[in-house]
Amino acid sequence: MRLSVEEYLRTSFSDADREYVDGRIVERNLGEVDHSELQTAVAHYLRTHYKKQVWAGVEVRVQVKKTRFRIPDITVVAGSKPAERIIRTPPVVAVEVLSPDDRAGDLEEKINDYLKVAARPRTAFCTPKAPASRCPYPKSSSEPRNLPAVD
Repeated sequence: MRLSVEEYLRTSFSDADREYVDGRIVERNLGEVDHSELQTAVAHYLRTHYKKQVWAGVEVRVQVKKTRFRIPDITVVAGSKPAERIIRTPPVVAVEVLSPDDRAGDLEEKINDYLKVAARPRTAFCTPKAPASRCPYPKSSSEPRNLPAVD
């Protein structure tokens, strides 16, 4: 089923929000305890330690192109809580918690969307089963750098 951007923005999904990619509605993997645990821990860490510098939100629509809306597990924007319902300015960081059902091709497309949205974007990918020393794993348009591990 194909929808216009306006139809997508007016649509409320009963089970979970979906991404919008060039007219297509894209389902997301979610709902597992380990995924939720890591997502909550990262968001809490960011909100607790960086509350004066950034706002961190969970599962918020982010417009990455005119016809693309992604929903990162955690979106981090500079400054205070955004006034709009949808993030339309480039996030400082987009965090995706990887699930066993995630496909490499889908992830690569998401990575590219996040990297194109801003001059210096950061996208962190975490997996609930990875050792803390390997999470988060950043991918950026510049040289990747180590970020603090989340316990």
